[in-house]
Amino acid sequence: MNYAEPTTVEEGVALLASTQNARCLAGGATLVAMMNARLLAPALLISLHRMEELSTLTETPEGLWLGAMLTHRTLAAEPRLSGALEVIRSAASQLAHPAIRNMGTIGGSLCLADPSTELPVALVAASAQAEIAGPEGRRVIPVESLLVDRFQTSLRQGELVTRIWVPRGIPGAVGHHLRFSRVASDYPTVSISLVLALEGRTCRQARVAVGSCGPMPLHVEAADQRLVGTALETHVLTEAGHLLARAATPRDDVRGTAEYRRLLIPRLLGRAVAQAQERLAQEHPHV
Repeated sequence: MNYAEPTTVEEGVALLASTQNARCLAGGATLVAMMNARLLAPALLISLHRMEELSTLTETPEGLWLGAMLTHRTLAAEPRLSGALEVIRSAASQLAHPAIRNMGTIGGSLCLADPSTELPVALVAASAQAEIAGPEGRRVIPVESLLVDRFQTSLRQGELVTRIWVPRGIPGAVGHHLRFSRVASDYPTVSISLVLALEGRTCRQARVAVGSCGPMPLHVEAADQRLVGTALETHVLTEAGHLLARAATPRDDVRGTAEYRRLLIPRLLGRAVAQAQERLAQEHPHV
């Protein structure tokens, strides 16, 4: 195996394009474990640690650009991830355990495309987009278009994710992430990410994503629309949860059966919405 530490994205793209079996090294927690287990044997390992561009956070009036090498720990402590963007900070702060949060990166988590991990779910709820650099230049696509199957992305030969765009959303919105797991540091049996905005007691906007219940984060537009224009009564949340549960394609595993996961979805949605409403009430007590 060859190893390279390019200092620019352009150098990294050229190296990726030059070798068929090349892999990028970000945090390395999953990649190195898979190599140790002899599940992967890259011909070329390209470290992203010297590319300063990938470790920057850029703020604009419309939102934030998050560099792909920002760690979960950095995101969990970032005060600018507020309002609707709080969903990302909330997910990053709960992901795995401190050792993983210290080394894992947002770009690595996204490109791994593990259906059980949580940042991709939060990014879908936040309507995030990924900037991709490749031999033909750069392009920006929705995160939902990047994730195509279990551990599979739409990245082409020679391409890598450089940063993620997250829009601020409606003023007064709140983002929240809720996970249900056997123990705190385990993969979640089910996770819910949502962005919620209220006008009085009426829901102005809702966007919900579900994790660990299919090959990619699950987002159902009809479930979002069932919440909008309502006071988020129990029966409304139940109906939206059932729309999500029917669209889910979970698997049986040691963390729960597919049937158990489908039963959890409406219950966790109700709990996540209640927690988001409580936060909105605390942050905007006179609304």
